[in-house]
Amino acid sequence: MSAAVVHVSTLALQGLKGVPVQVEVQISGGQPGIYVIGLAGSAVKESRDRVRGALHALGIALPDKRVTVNLSPADLTKDGSHYDLPIAVGVLLAFGIIPADSAHGWWLVGELGLNAEVRPVPGCLPAALAAAEHGARLMLVPQANAAEAAWASGAHVGVIGVPTLGALIRHCRGEELLAPATPRAQVRAPGLVADLRDIRGQEGAKRAAEIAAAGGHHMLLSGPPGSGKSMLASRLPGLLPPLSAAEALDVSTVHSVAGLLNTEEGLVTARPFRDPHHSASPASLTGGGIKAKPGEMSLAHRGVLFLDELPEFPRAVLETLRQPLETGSISIARASAHVTYPARFQLVAAMNPCACGYLGDPQKGCKSQPSCAQSYQQRLSGPLLDRFDLRVNVPAVKASDLSLPAAKEGTAEVAARVAAARQLQQQRLQGTSFTCNAELSGAALEHTCPLDEESRTFLNTAATRMGLSARGYHRVVRVARTLADLASAPHIAKPHVAEALAYRVG
Repeated sequence: MSAAVVHVSTLALQGLKGVPVQVEVQISGGQPGIYVIGLAGSAVKESRDRVRGALHALGIALPDKRVTVNLSPADLTKDGSHYDLPIAVGVLLAFGIIPADSAHGWWLVGELGLNAEVRPVPGCLPAALAAAEHGARLMLVPQANAAEAAWASGAHVGVIGVPTLGALIRHCRGEELLAPATPRAQVRAPGLVADLRDIRGQEGAKRAAEIAAAGGHHMLLSGPPGSGKSMLASRLPGLLPPLSAAEALDVSTVHSVAGLLNTEEGLVTARPFRDPHHSASPASLTGGGIKAKPGEMSLAHRGVLFLDELPEFPRAVLETLRQPLETGSISIARASAHVTYPARFQLVAAMNPCACGYLGDPQKGCKSQPSCAQSYQQRLSGPLLDRFDLRVNVPAVKASDLSLPAAKEGTAEVAARVAAARQLQQQRLQGTSFTCNAELSGAALEHTCPLDEESRTFLNTAATRMGLSARGYHRVVRVARTLADLASAPHIAKPHVAEALAYRVG
């Protein structure tokens, strides 16, 4: 038996980044068995038994030789079951069961079952994109992930879905070729769409939701129980424009790493809407765990993160929001991993005015004011509140409001105005990294949001009286720019500034 070393290409995912990994297999004398080295995690070490079981299911008995599998670079931690398929192909190449040149230019990922089935693994879309960047000719993935990975075919890499290890062996021998995968057409099951018409009254809150959608602004809704805060937040995604092609690929990549991408529906084209419970831990929002998976902030990337009952979230959880709200990304530092995920989400939160929820209610009223409201609202830090562009009071709904006819304007009409405002922003921000007014900062903010003398004087006076921070000042300017866009006004005027200021004291 030759002692030559065979090489098979795969990769390790660090966040959304794929790092090339070479699977080196050598056959030699010594204690029989498969030995995996190269800083392999527990799931990778177990692959030797899965590979042996899959080969046994195919009636392939390995000779009594020592099979050494080295995962290079050896100083990079490898974990996950996706190493099964490249290790198995390396072993088959080393023993001459498949032709020596079969895997030239191939990159492989996939988990093996003991029945030789190739099972799906998370992260096939970013894996295929990374393989293309590193010059792969062909990407072999589990058949269940083939349609997902095929969206990377535009990056000049072919994709083949592999149903079983036996099918791959026949493909390598030229006995039964596997067909290349193609991106699956978008399929969306029909269903009831939540419409703004479902909300009776609350015209002021609806106006704020339209502004938030038009500019991508963060919004805090405050009102008594049953006033419609959650209903309004759940209808915000319907007001947002669809994801662009680049955004859809970006969002789908995050969902692929998390194992949440539904390949039956193709790429994610609708804006994500995530609403974690207030018992969520910091890691569930930021991401982390053994494999540093993305959290709710990243899963809401380019969409909406809704936090209902905001003060009920632990303080440690809420404070993790501050950096991503400014930077649009979240860095996860662990002993075994340091990864960065995108987190450009739109934060919408809801809260009661006090612990009992009836502060200011003319009928029920809060029986423990002002201590009830103070202790409840103090659970939120000033720096976090300062990051909300719109603070909206949502009053209680009267019984008479519920019997009113539905509003003339629904989601479709408001979404059309939002789309027109977003179109103006895209034209104005063309050639920059910004996509909407809420993201503007630095020189881009000054260039795209100039104030005339009257508006500037008015804003400076109001900012001094209200004690606005520099962050709050700039957020007012961004909201004013959005209000001008909704009115199709070329420049920010004093009425736009005045309305934007009104949302800082909500």
